[in-house]
Amino acid sequence: MADNRSENRPGAAGRVPVADRPDTVRNVALVGPSGTGKTTLVEALALTAGAVNRAGRVEEGTTVSDYDETEQRRHRSVQLSLVPVAWDGVKVNLLDTPGYADFVGELRAGLRAADAALFVVSAADGVDDATRTLWEECAAVTMPRAVVVTHLESERAGFDETVESCRDVLGGDRPDTLLPLHLPLHGAPAADGHRPVTGLAALLDRRAYDYSSGERAAGDPDPGLSPALEQARAALIEGIIAGSEDETLMDRYLSGEELDPKMLLEDLERAVARGDFHPVLAAAPAADGSRHGLGTVELLELVTRGFPGPPERPSPAVTTVRGEPHPPLSCDPEGPLAAEVVRTSSDPYVGRVSLVRVFSGTLRPDETVHVSGHGLAERGHVDHDEDMRIGALSVPFGRQQHTVSKCVAGDLATVARLTCAETGDTVSAADDPLLIEPWPMPEPLLPVAVRAHGRADEDRLSQGLARLVAEDPTMRLERSPDTGQIVLWCMGEAHADVLLERLRTRYGVAVDAVPHRVPLRETFATRASGRGRHVKQSGGHGQFAICEIEVEPLPTGAGFEFVDRVVGGAVPRQFIPSVEKGVRAQMARGVATGHPVVDIRVTLVDGKAHSVDSSDAAFQTAGALALREAAAGSRILLLEPVDRVRVVVPDEYVGPVMSDLSGRRGRVLGTEPVQGGRTCVQAEVPGVEIDRYAVDLRSLSHGSGSFDRVYARHEPMPPQLAAKVTAAESAE
Repeated sequence: MADNRSENRPGAAGRVPVADRPDTVRNVALVGPSGTGKTTLVEALALTAGAVNRAGRVEEGTTVSDYDETEQRRHRSVQLSLVPVAWDGVKVNLLDTPGYADFVGELRAGLRAADAALFVVSAADGVDDATRTLWEECAAVTMPRAVVVTHLESERAGFDETVESCRDVLGGDRPDTLLPLHLPLHGAPAADGHRPVTGLAALLDRRAYDYSSGERAAGDPDPGLSPALEQARAALIEGIIAGSEDETLMDRYLSGEELDPKMLLEDLERAVARGDFHPVLAAAPAADGSRHGLGTVELLELVTRGFPGPPERPSPAVTTVRGEPHPPLSCDPEGPLAAEVVRTSSDPYVGRVSLVRVFSGTLRPDETVHVSGHGLAERGHVDHDEDMRIGALSVPFGRQQHTVSKCVAGDLATVARLTCAETGDTVSAADDPLLIEPWPMPEPLLPVAVRAHGRADEDRLSQGLARLVAEDPTMRLERSPDTGQIVLWCMGEAHADVLLERLRTRYGVAVDAVPHRVPLRETFATRASGRGRHVKQSGGHGQFAICEIEVEPLPTGAGFEFVDRVVGGAVPRQFIPSVEKGVRAQMARGVATGHPVVDIRVTLVDGKAHSVDSSDAAFQTAGALALREAAAGSRILLLEPVDRVRVVVPDEYVGPVMSDLSGRRGRVLGTEPVQGGRTCVQAEVPGVEIDRYAVDLRSLSHGSGSFDRVYARHEPMPPQLAAKVTAAESAE
């Protein structure tokens, strides 16, 4: 967009803007794959807005984004970062989201806190399938979107080709809604023949903006560029008219009338705010010592003038903490307080720090609020409702925290001392507690089993894991009742590595990753009988119990049956439940490989007792011995869990996915088309074969596939595999 108003005067470097009204706030999430330059773009925008004194620096050694120690070590964003800047009287909250698929939880938190999205696309790499999927998700909730093309300095870069790729991949059946507002201007060829991009030609007002000096200088475009500019301008005007609410524009345009650029710009801004038009812009970081990066002024103009403020976007649904209906929220500073925790972190000096987005009301320091979290108990987030007094309010800027006196509806701030708050929790008034509907989170499907490295770590492990769960709703903590393992269910390998690193560096807990064991079962393949004899005499009171049982297999999923067929009082009535208890205890311990026994019927047919020495404990022991003897005379099957799996991938990957599932001993049940050129493949696959499927599917589908799994039943494992599993477990 053209800057037709007075020169913007940014504030002093490092000064954080404060919003007094919701309409002076813009919340924008930058999304896109890793390597597209989102963080670099955020730092360039902060420099242009005067928030930093040189690219990305607020003080020596401190950057406005990727300041977390984990991010610095990995050279990759792993968490949501907030960078607030001021432009033309508007506070712009730039939400830098991770681009790697493992940290989709942080990405979705950024989208929840935002009212619009900037999709960052590398001109050298184009648009990938993961970006298309995210674009479709934003379209489903009518979130305003724009595209920013980066890496124009690359030899493989092509702005026109990237725009066409965006129109093809993201435009769907309306590619005319994705059009550039400017065309790049190239400087003189370098020694290698590459022509660097030095400026932009604005299409609507036919002006050129030269960035080659490090400052934005306006002028007239080269007359030799007129045919290309006029062709692109005509396409842009037609796109604006197609989405305009003024039905007379098309007739006036077709009649040859020269439409007022200011009027077209206003129509464009309204269409962008509605989510009906998606401008494409170009951007590049500033050269050393320069303030303006290529296209950064145009981007800030688009954000402040084209993207909607919080009052123009619907707030999430809300209920009372008891689940009762509540009137919809409005972005009113005087309304009931309703805020949501979008990120949780721990500071070694301050403690737990919560980044919140206020949807209604005004949040002030040192007031008592209600913190509620419901609906994620299966991931380790126990439902809770607590009243607590919050500490100071501040706005983050790199490592710094700038204290503020309030946070109005539509804005974001960090809150100290919310000791029980977790990511996704609702913060509301203590006298009117509310619950905001949580944002959708993908299911973590990569299991990582861990154990404490040493005795000292065992004492700290529970507390460290609890803090991880509070910070990250995409992680699920499980203590398996079948295997006894502590399992972290993660989004992928990088996610797992970051969690273990945080345990070690942030919470001082060293853990070892161990092989994850799926819950296997045992069952009898044939009928068998067994005799349990437990007779001991030692001077005083002895132990005497004898029982005879018959065991027969039952159909899969039938469970356990115990039948009493004792006649003549061979086993006194009071000891028959003891025999069953002993059998059940032995079933839980297993009879061959140490896995629980299922799907059998045990019939007690005979036994003997002693009037003095028989007891409940003696007959429990006899029942267990009888089952073990029966197992020795029968063939024992090892059962493995089978999951019903649904895999959704673009149509071009259906063949490779089906072939891969078959190679995992899966049975493909069928396929069905899904909206957006995708197919859902349904199959049943043994659980041991898909432990790492979250990683493998991502590689197979280039990050565009997703899947879910639901336990179906246990089935006999092939004998050769059962022998390998048994040998491996025996060696541990």
